[in-house]
Amino acid sequence: MRALLVVLMTVLLSGCGYNDFQKYDEQVKADWAEVLNQYQRRYDLVPNLVNTVKGYAEHESTAFENVTKARAAAMDAGSLEEKGKAENELSKTLKTLFAVAEAYPDLKANQNFLELQ
Repeated sequence: MRALLVVLMTVLLSGCGYNDFQKYDEQVKADWAEVLNQYQRRYDLVPNLVNTVKGYAEHESTAFENVTKARAAAMDAGSLEEKGKAENELSKTLKTLFAVAEAYPDLKANQNFLELQ
């Protein structure tokens, strides 16, 4: 009787969890796709932001070049680790760009800049 119970429990539990693993795997893939989607949206908005600030601060060309290089590096990053480093660098350069923008009061009031920021 005990052997039959062990065999029955083994059969009942043998498939347990497989569907959950598949569901979690699909959820991870969907979540990562959303992260990549947000990164792409960010990459698409960076040139607009740079051009808006550039109109007010033409002599700050190094900040614009650094943001453009960081954006290109982030878009070209292959592995997860490279993408993380590139995103951190892009965030740093965008902070520099926002610091440049802070020096121009007219720009801070510009509606396009506020929306892009």
